[in-house]
Amino acid sequence: MGQIYLVRHGQASFGSANYDQLSTLGYEQARLLGQWYANSRQSFQRVVVGGMARHRQTADTCLAELPKPQLADAEWITDEGFAEFDHHEVLRRHCPEAVDAAAFQQLLARHEEPQRALEHLFRAAMQRWMSGWHDDEYTETWPEFRRRCVAALERLDTDSSKQATIVFTSGGVIATLMQHLLGLQDYQVMELSWSLANCAVTKLLQRPGQFTLSYLNNYAHLEWLGQAGAVTYR
Repeated sequence: MGQIYLVRHGQASFGSANYDQLSTLGYEQARLLGQWYANSRQSFQRVVVGGMARHRQTADTCLAELPKPQLADAEWITDEGFAEFDHHEVLRRHCPEAVDAAAFQQLLARHEEPQRALEHLFRAAMQRWMSGWHDDEYTETWPEFRRRCVAALERLDTDSSKQATIVFTSGGVIATLMQHLLGLQDYQVMELSWSLANCAVTKLLQRPGQFTLSYLNNYAHLEWLGQAGAVTYR
């Protein structure tokens, strides 16, 4: 039985000019995951990176902690099917102020709880995207994104009964794959994506033509090895 480990990237640089970069804490989270795998002697025969800078940074930092035998002859693949949807576009279509970072920060600052205000805005933006009523306004529609994620997972379908694959990707991708495997509703995908911790791991078991969930959103490595505040969700 094959094993597929879906890793959400470490904390990115939210609020900066370039979100697609790990924060200092994001790099530390990736190191902690690598140390966990090194200690548990988990080896990987295939490494898949979702094509975004934060995915590659998480992969490089995490796997640098593993002794060479645990990655001996591992195949490295970049598969943009595991890239996240364009959350900037999704937010801008709902909230035009988000086009200008300074104006958007001012908008959030008017609220007593800016973080909560951001969550409400983003949920509404996701609902708009998922509704299908405005598909002509998006570069990638929600059904297209969903099909892309499922197709990427299906490319990992192999005949190997022992191969372990680690995939570095994003929360929206993982939540969408859970919808595919568990039959979730669209609103549940949105809620699940908010609950996935940075550098948390979701494990799938794989037989040819079949994927089964083993566990979801495991971040014990951050709780066990990390300092206070090591677990983040944004």
